Amino acid sequence: MEQNVVFQYSMSFKQQVVEELESGRFSSITEAREHYGIRGASTIRNWLIRYGRNHLCAKVIRVEKPDEKERVLELKKQIRQLKEALGQTQAENVLNQEFLKIACEQMGQDIDSFKKKAGIKLFTRPDKTQKQA
Repeated sequence: MEQNVVFQYSMSFKQQVVEELESGRFSSITEAREHYGIRGASTIRNWLIRYGRNHLCAKVIRVEKPDEKERVLELKKQIRQLKEALGQTQAENVLNQEFLKIACEQMGQDIDSFKKKAGIKLFTRPDKTQKQA
């Protein structure tokens, strides 16, 4: 079985790497990673955020078409409506189950046997003789 090796860097080492990046000794985070043999792709970036001036980290700029923003808003609205409908349906289901329980108690019938009988009546086709009568 292969053991995982975890590298823990000292605070002074982290600060040294950040200072060297900020002073311009390394032209990129990748160059510093390769120089010191740091394996984690985001390790030095995290150090820069924590200990440095963050100006060396890449900025994320979102570019989208004009209709994409509207589409995202429409989809969020639709999700909200679907969640509301689901909540309403779940509430109705709970009420229907309680009504069924009360009705079965008043009729003196077991809920499971009532469901079986009702299910058989719902899913069987009536005979032709029953239709004519």
